Amino acid sequence: MKSSDSDTTHFGFESVAVDEKVRRVGGVFDSVAQSYDVMNDVMSLGVHRLWKRVAIDLCAVRPGHRVLDMAAGTGDLSLRLAKLVGEKGEVIASDINASMLNVGRDRLVDEGVIGNIRFVQANAESLPFADNSFHCATMAFGLRNVTDKSAALAALFAALKPGGRLMVLEFSKPVVPGLAKVYDFYSFNILPKMGKLIADDEDSYRYLAESIRMHPDQGTLKSMMEEVGFERCDYHNLAGGIVTIHRGFKL
Repeated sequence: MKSSDSDTTHFGFESVAVDEKVRRVGGVFDSVAQSYDVMNDVMSLGVHRLWKRVAIDLCAVRPGHRVLDMAAGTGDLSLRLAKLVGEKGEVIASDINASMLNVGRDRLVDEGVIGNIRFVQANAESLPFADNSFHCATMAFGLRNVTDKSAALAALFAALKPGGRLMVLEFSKPVVPGLAKVYDFYSFNILPKMGKLIADDEDSYRYLAESIRMHPDQGTLKSMMEEVGFERCDYHNLAGGIVTIHRGFKL
């Protein structure tokens, strides 16, 4: 979230100007786009695929639905969602970062799943879609990088049809006793070195660890969703709270 000074926000543990954060986050994802999928597998030992499968199940997407996959990145969720909505449905794969969106587009073309997917570069805080347009909106591992998270949640709420649901899959706060210390050691000592070895980018993965620590915890994010209008909000902790799936409904 933004700091008390409306002109500044955080980039990891640093306090920076809002425009500077947008530029620097863009630089992070320009840098990691080509190695993003490999690093996800290495960082999570492949478990991120299970997290995403659980998240998709909670979306309850059906054939013919129109779905917005915000912060679509390299297209993991978009690929699965496109298969669920079928030929009569549509998935909008949207991301603020052109490099990530291009990698995602190329990947989905290679997978042969492209006919019901449209790619749109957009900022989550000011979506270029008509109100009441989508049956479901998803955002996986992207909300923590948004400068004004409340604005993004409000924009997603507006874009959903009445009865629609939002699913946010994001890193969160460990809830298992003792896990936080182990997780901190991994995040700040091992993860950046893995980034250096695999992606030749230690700094971006240090930012990743810091951005997770600055992200609202489970209860705070649930309250933020409720404040912009979502109802029946709940969350499901995975991996002891390291990752959490948040849901909310536009009723």
